[in-house]
Amino acid sequence: MSVFRSNNQIYVQLIDDLTGTTVLSASSRCKEIAEQKVNKTEQAKLVGKLAAELSLAKGVNAVVFDRNGYLYHGRIKSLADAAREGGLKF
Repeated sequence: MSVFRSNNQIYVQLIDDLTGTTVLSASSRCKEIAEQKVNKTEQAKLVGKLAAELSLAKGVNAVVFDRNGYLYHGRIKSLADAAREGGLKF
């Protein structure tokens, strides 16, 4: 589970390391998240929940969390906590 954070958006990808392919992706630019008027931390929570739902639907329930060098606080922590609440195991 790889996370990228820009100034305005947050993106997450589930990547299969064995084959090097992206299994699924979710971002704050998804229609159902983008139309909600919430702050960036709340957006990260929504992206985490969406990523957890999509991954469980694909049969993925355990991931390795790659924060890509970002400090584990703020939006990154919110996304990870929401994904854990959604059922993903890190």
